[in-house]
Amino acid sequence: MTGAKLRLPLRALLAVLAGALMISGCSSPPTNPQAKPADPVAKVSFEPGAGAQRVNPAAPISASVQRGEFDSIELRNSDGDSVEGKLAADGQSWKATEALGYGKSYSWSGRATGDDGKQVEVRGEFRTVNPDKTNHATINPRDDAVVGVAMPISIKFDEPVEDRAAVQRALRVRSSTPVEGSWAWLNDEQVDYRPKDYWPANTHVAVEADLYGLDLGGGSYGQADLTTDFDIGRAQIVKADVRTHQMAVVRDGKQVASYAASYGKEDDPGRNTPNGTYMIMAKHPVEIMDNPEYHYRNVRKTWAARFSNHGEFIHENQDNIAALGKVNNTHGCINLSAADAKAYFDSALIGDPVEVVGSASEMEPRYDVYDWLLDWDQWKAKSAL
Repeated sequence: MTGAKLRLPLRALLAVLAGALMISGCSSPPTNPQAKPADPVAKVSFEPGAGAQRVNPAAPISASVQRGEFDSIELRNSDGDSVEGKLAADGQSWKATEALGYGKSYSWSGRATGDDGKQVEVRGEFRTVNPDKTNHATINPRDDAVVGVAMPISIKFDEPVEDRAAVQRALRVRSSTPVEGSWAWLNDEQVDYRPKDYWPANTHVAVEADLYGLDLGGGSYGQADLTTDFDIGRAQIVKADVRTHQMAVVRDGKQVASYAASYGKEDDPGRNTPNGTYMIMAKHPVEIMDNPEYHYRNVRKTWAARFSNHGEFIHENQDNIAALGKVNNTHGCINLSAADAKAYFDSALIGDPVEVVGSASEMEPRYDVYDWLLDWDQWKAKSAL
């Protein structure tokens, strides 16, 4: 029929539209060839951080991984030497078990796998501090020593220490019998520890000095850590009253000996045995003595126990036997007979106190070992803390 319009039934039109929608809904979205794969979830971190400079070689060194575990991990220095360390049981952290060296570069290597199954490389570098100089120190008493109740703990450095407070913070003293004690700087190269009163007899003492990696100031660092474990022996004290012409020995609270003695000449200050609390510093079966001021050299005496670096000893002097127990006429030493000097010598320990009283003069606290010449407040005032 000419000019007639084509009419579709309504039901047919809806069917055509529904088919078109179904075709559109089942089609896939277009792909993006530029899409980036997801990053691995494992994250590795270091202490110190990668790229760190002037790291303290004694500081804790570690690596850890979040959302994963280490498959392998290693830390090497610039010489290719591997640093000893321990991987945690869960595989998520590693710690160095040895101190590092001064002035060295270190690099990490290894791999970690995340909980997404993807691996990441372990990489990072850092460098330790390179000191201008290192300062060597020694500690006394040594391991396993048995010493007297006046024995101080002494740490001596080869060079002056600028940051004394830093040193003291690195020192620890433990004793089997608790004591009140303090460190004191006798000079800029020596720090000593002593209790307020004498050590209790038969006490065990342990000392730790964490000096390696410690900044001592002035570009100097500690060369090595120090430790010592020693024991205090019985409590033996020399009671030396110059007015009595006797030298008494008190052991564990009881007098066990009294020896006829001669002390320093009383009317000559240069020959006094000065008042003060000292300690036995050294023992020698034979001592060669010199005193040019009083015109004697190469004098041989036996059973000599030094108790002051001013020059005082307890020793044998058979040549002065007539004065023992009667007259004070020595050059400052305590003279005994040969038999008595040997008996005392055999009983003495390094660190035994020697208490001198009744003299016309006092000992100036400056002759190397003067720990017990200071009262407790004076001693504490020499602490850097």
